[in-house]
Formats: sequence, structure tokens, C-alpha cells
Amino acid sequence: MTDKPNTGFEELAKESQLYPQESMVKIKKGKKSLFIGIPKETDYQENRLALTPGGVEVLVNNGHEIWLESEAGKPSNYSDSDFSEAGARIIYSKEELYKANVVLKVEPPNSEEINLISSGSTLISALQLTNIRKTYIDKLNKKKITAIGYELIEDKVGGMPVVRAMSEIAGCSVMSIAADYLSSSKEGKGILLGGITGVPPTKVVILGAGTVAEYACRSALGLGAEVQVFDNHLYKLRRLKHIIGQQIYTSSLDSVRLLEALKSADVVIGAIRLEKGRQRFFVPEEWVSQMKPGAVIIDVSIDQGGCFETSEMTTHLKPVFSRYGIVHYCVPNIASRVARTATAAFSNIFTPIFVQAAEAGGIEEMIYAHSWFLKGIYTFKGNLTNADMGRKLNMPNHDLNILLAPRF
Repeated sequence: MTDKPNTGFEELAKESQLYPQESMVKIKKGKKSLFIGIPKETDYQENRLALTPGGVEVLVNNGHEIWLESEAGKPSNYSDSDFSEAGARIIYSKEELYKANVVLKVEPPNSEEINLISSGSTLISALQLTNIRKTYIDKLNKKKITAIGYELIEDKVGGMPVVRAMSEIAGCSVMSIAADYLSSSKEGKGILLGGITGVPPTKVVILGAGTVAEYACRSALGLGAEVQVFDNHLYKLRRLKHIIGQQIYTSSLDSVRLLEALKSADVVIGAIRLEKGRQRFFVPEEWVSQMKPGAVIIDVSIDQGGCFETSEMTTHLKPVFSRYGIVHYCVPNIASRVARTATAAFSNIFTPIFVQAAEAGGIEEMIYAHSWFLKGIYTFKGNLTNADMGRKLNMPNHDLNILLAPRF
């Protein structure tokens, strides 16, 4: 019997034990197309849309499917053909449109619309924490809808892009609103917002030193008005002075100084956002009663509870009321006055987010991959995940990071 020839495989097999061994690794999921439905807004004073035809075209070219309810773009002066030519499919049935996996709205859906959303879908819309009700959350959780409040979404540096964009628009708009109601055509005082040679300038008081104040301040100064800004955060006041590049009057919310300023003001802008533990308003009714007759109050913070005790929410159809001879403008969604501009601002934010979500492998993978996007989630697969909302509604809430932990 002859010996079995040595082929060398046996030695090679022994040597292979010294080689690095294979191990299981997490494979990144590939690009996933999204199915996005954009319904027509049902709120009678909401004219904005979340995507422009240009944004739709970008998403369609990236392989996504966009359904748009017929005439959804009409309030912002976009036609169905504008969106159709961009690649969107025009849907005439609201029931059919809500079959989309991702529903993109401006206003929160009403009860009827929630019933139409498919179970397990993703909803992206405004949250409006001050107006939210327990029944709304219960309906979302019952259908295991992942709900994202776009005003809570942060960018990579911790800013809130949607809030800033809408605040920029509001800040630019308030001075034109004030000028309108100071004019004789609206039965105002009949004075020019700003100033001309030989005539004392209009006095503008701004409560808050955030984005709204920044753009309102620029507009007022450009018209020649005298501006005073009040805020309890000194770093915001310093930032504002630095950005404006001019020496403007700034102060903390000191009662004596603020009351003195209000008594001589022609226009007062309320632009302080709601903070935990703060009182509902900063200007009591007694102070409002001491202002000059014909002065104009614009309460930009009315959706957060307002800055003035006399403030009451109004609409675009009936935007003002008078109290103590002071004109009050308290419309919550000022940006809807310039719907086409606001729609473009929304589209500039949502288009790249959807492109990035698709590259991550879908909306759910986007949540796992990016903490700044995760900040917008308030319900996730049947669970309330927003702690502030849980406290407000007295509902149990779950830490989203714990719910996501099994994925890692």
C-alpha cells in the first residue's frame, strides 16, 4: 500500500489558524425610497404647504414617490400642474392619499385625518404643545403612529431650523403689520412707522431678544424707528446688539423701565417663547391700560400663551380687536400671511431631511442614526416619548433611547 500523497492542503489548513478570522459585522442598509403623502390643509387660516414643486422634483429624482392631494398648493399659489410636472401624483381622494407611509402636513391632523392614517405610518406635522389633548395622543398610539413635531427637530448644532425660519418670517412681517394698523386707512393714529426729517421717530418696544426680535429690529431701524428691546437673558441682548451692529437700547425686564417704555410706545412686539416655570404673561392688564390710545400690540407668542394679559387669539379673517383703545393683533401663524415664502422655507428644510433619511435606509433608520432628528419624536410605536407632554397631560411617557436600545 502506498502512502497518500501530500497535497499541502493539510499544512495550509493548520496555517490558516494563524490568520485573522471572520466575524459578524453590522451591514449598513442601502438607500430606501420613501412614499410621502401631502394632504390639503383643512385649517381655514392655514395657507402654507410643506414642499414646493422644486422640492418635489428633487425627491422624485432621488427615487421617492410623492402623492399630493388636489389643490393642496392653491393657497400658496401653486397649481396641481406645477406639482404634476415636478413628478408628483395628484390624488383626488383623501382616503387614498393617507395610504402613504409618510404623511407630511403643516398643521396637526384633526381626529378624522388621524383615522385615515395607516397604522404604523409616520406623521410629520406641527405639534403645538399648548393646544395638544390626551385624546389626540391616544389616537396616535392606538394606531402605533410614529409622530414627529417638526418644530422640535434640531439641526447638527442644536438649533431648531423650522422655528428659526418661521420666526424670521414673523420678524420681517410684524413691522408691515404695525405700519398697516398705524395708518389712517385702518382707522389708526395716522402716523408713519419710522421717521422723517423734523418729525420725531416712531417708538417700538420689543419683548424678547430672539430671532423674531432680530428681524423686527432690523426692519424697524431700517425705517428710522426708535427701538427698545427687553429680555431677561443678557447673553441674548449682547448677541442681538452684536448682530444688529448698532447701539440699540436694551434692558432686562425691569418693571419700572418696561412700564415707562410701554407708556410712550407706538408699537409693542411680544416675542418671548414659553419657558418652564414662567408666568403666562409679562405685561399685566393694568399696564396695557396705561399705554397711548391707538398704539399697536402684536403678540407673536400668542400660540405659547401670549405676552400680554389682554391678548386673545385672533384669525387672519378677523386679526385685531381693541382693548383700552389699544389695537391687539394676536394671529398665531403670522407666516401664513406670506404662504409662498413660508412654503419655500419649509421645503428648504424638509427636502434634504428626506434625502438623508432615504440614504440612512428610511425614516426609522434615520431616527436611530441621528440624535438631532430623534429630538422631534413625541410618539413612537404606541408610546408617548415626550416628557414635557407627559407632564402636561398627566400621561406615562417612555424614554425613546430605551425603546431604541434593542436595535443596538
